[in-house]
Amino acid sequence: MSYNSTSTIITRLTVKYQINCAVQCANHFANCTTAVFDSLSIPQCTLYSGRLSTANLTVSMNTIVYDFQQSNLTATPILDRWNKTGITVAGASNGSVGKAPNLLSTPYGITLGSFNSLYIADLNNNRIQKWMINASTGTTMAGLSNGTYGTSSVALDSPVSVVLDSNDNMYFTDRNNHRVVYWANGASSGTTIAGIAGTSGSTNNTLFGPTSIVRDSSTGTLYIADTLNNRIMKYLVNATSGTVVAGGNGPGTGITQLYNPIGLAFDSSSNSFLIANYLSNTIVRWVLGASSWTLVIGSPTGLSGSTSTLLNQPVGIASDPMGNIYVADSGNHRIQFFFAGQSNGTTIAGVTGSSGISQNQLNSPYWVIVDNQLNLYVSDTSNNRVQFFSHL
Repeated sequence: MSYNSTSTIITRLTVKYQINCAVQCANHFANCTTAVFDSLSIPQCTLYSGRLSTANLTVSMNTIVYDFQQSNLTATPILDRWNKTGITVAGASNGSVGKAPNLLSTPYGITLGSFNSLYIADLNNNRIQKWMINASTGTTMAGLSNGTYGTSSVALDSPVSVVLDSNDNMYFTDRNNHRVVYWANGASSGTTIAGIAGTSGSTNNTLFGPTSIVRDSSTGTLYIADTLNNRIMKYLVNATSGTVVAGGNGPGTGITQLYNPIGLAFDSSSNSFLIANYLSNTIVRWVLGASSWTLVIGSPTGLSGSTSTLLNQPVGIASDPMGNIYVADSGNHRIQFFFAGQSNGTTIAGVTGSSGISQNQLNSPYWVIVDNQLNLYVSDTSNNRVQFFSHL
C-alpha cells in the first residue's frame, strides 16, 4: 500500500475485525481521523492523524478504510450504538411480581430459541418460561406453572441458566436441587443428567448450587459453573460424574482459585472460558487444560467499584463474534461493554449506581445475551422483567 506522506501514523495494532479498527480510532485516540484495516496477512489496523489521499492509497479487496472526514461513516463506534431506552419484552414493565403467565419473579438466565422465542429461567417461580417476541404472556415449558417447588422430575427449585439444542430441547441448572436437568421440547417431565437431585456435595458426581451452563453443540459436552464449590465441571454425554476443568482449589482470589463463579462463556478462538467471579468482582479467562487463570476485567485483589475498570458483583457474561465482552454488572445496575482486549468498559444499558424502574434504568441485572444483530436482552432481575435494547 502507498499512503499520502502528509498523513501521520499514530500507531499500528493487531485486531481481528474491521469494526474493531474503527472503534480504536474513534474512541482511543483523540487525534485519529482515519483507520485502515488490512487482513491480507496478519490482520493489522493502522491509525492516522491526517487525511489520506485516495489517489495515493492502494486498497485491496480485503482492506477497509475508515476516513471520518471524507466518508459517510460516522465516528460513532459500536460502543455507543445501542438505544439507551429499553423495551420490556417479558414480565411487567412496572416491575410487578407474580405467578401469572404475564408475570415473572426474579428472572435469571435467558436464551433465544427458534421462531423468535425467548426462554427465561423464572427463578423464584421455579419454572422455565417461553415468551414469543411481542407476546404479552409466557408459557411454562418446564417446572410447575403455579410456581410450586420440588425435587421430582416434574418440579424445579430455583432454575438459573438454560441453554437449548437445535431442536429447542432444554438443558438447565436447577440450583437449589444441585443438579442439571434435560427436558425435551414439549415434554411434561425432565431427567437429571448431572448431580444428584436434592443432594449437595463436592465429589465428582455431585454439585453445590450450580448456576451457568454451557453446552458444546458438536459433542454434547456440558460445562457447569459449580458455584458454591468454586469450580467449573465438565460432563460428557451420559456420564454419571464430571471432571474439574477450572478452580476446585477453594474460594479466593489466587490465580488457581475461583470465588463463587456464576457467569460462564466459551471462547472457541482461544479454547478458553470467560468466568464471572461474583465475589471477587472479576472476569477471568481460563484456557482448557491450564492450571490457572489470567485476569481480563477487574482488580486482581477483588476490589469492587463503579469506575470503568471495576465491577461490583458481576453475574452474567456474553461475548460477540468480534471478541467483545458484555457483563451484567449487577451491583452497579448496569451492562458494561468491553472492547476485545480492553479492560476499560463503557456502560451501554442502565445508569451506573442508580437502580430504578424507568426504561433507561435497571435494578440488579443478572443476565445479558446478544443476538446476531447485536441487540441486547437483559434480565432486569429485581424489576422482574426482561429488557430489550436495540442495536442502532
